[in-house]
Amino acid sequence: MGERKAMLVLHGKQALNEQVREAVVALRERGWQLDVRLTWEAGDAQRLVSEALQTGYSHIVAGGGDGTLRDIAEAMGSVQSEASLVLLPLGTANDFAKAAGVPLEPAEALALIDQPARAIDLGKVGDQLFLNMATGGFGSQITANTSEDLKKVIGAAAYLFTGLSRFSELQAASVELQGPDFHWQGDLLALGIGNGRQAGGGHVLCPDALADDGLLDIGILPAPQEMVGALRDLLGGEGLFVRARLPWVEIKSSQGLDINLDGEPLQADSLRFEAVPAALRLHLPADSPLLSRPG
Repeated sequence: MGERKAMLVLHGKQALNEQVREAVVALRERGWQLDVRLTWEAGDAQRLVSEALQTGYSHIVAGGGDGTLRDIAEAMGSVQSEASLVLLPLGTANDFAKAAGVPLEPAEALALIDQPARAIDLGKVGDQLFLNMATGGFGSQITANTSEDLKKVIGAAAYLFTGLSRFSELQAASVELQGPDFHWQGDLLALGIGNGRQAGGGHVLCPDALADDGLLDIGILPAPQEMVGALRDLLGGEGLFVRARLPWVEIKSSQGLDINLDGEPLQADSLRFEAVPAALRLHLPADSPLLSRPG
């Protein structure tokens, strides 16, 4: 496997991004073979990752938003490979990258390829893997209902704008969560099951999550009657959260669950989430807040 051979899997919408082009050229000038492939439709990221691994690329760069990063991380985590991942965050929210301390400037993000790769966990639900967070409750509705056009115009603030516009729709969800030495049942406004710390454009649901501890962080915002209708408690209210750190957790709801999995909608009456330790090798800043043992 070539030690300085990388494939950039780039979201097709970023094909004309001049900052990305300049960052690619700069990395090549430093001696890296960096080949670029574009995604166009669903399934392209997984196909290109498979191609990269089969042809001996030592590094894969995920260039795009949270959805692209999720697809590539899942594709790499599903197979046993020594290849490592570099994040090139180019989306609106960039929730995992921001929590991990990954620079948003393309050249600085690509420069992390020279940092040693660290083994991190992935989350798993059913046969799906996720990099950042599963969310439920009103927060996931905000993420799912924020339009792409609005995100283009006002960026991450679009999530807050959508939440405010849906203020009157704020409703609690009745759920039961069960894990090792943990049980919680009741109505909630927001739920985060995190390998990362934030979702939905900056909503910090799992502020102490670590990506390499073999555990998932659970953040529950309960919904007592006096909180229903108060959007500010969804966006803040830190002291109101119920928290746990677990290797797995099962969630049930007689009303059905609407979960947002790194931007991917998921619906079921019962779900089991678990941490998959050391499932992916990722290049992060040495002082990344998501690392339990800084480099």
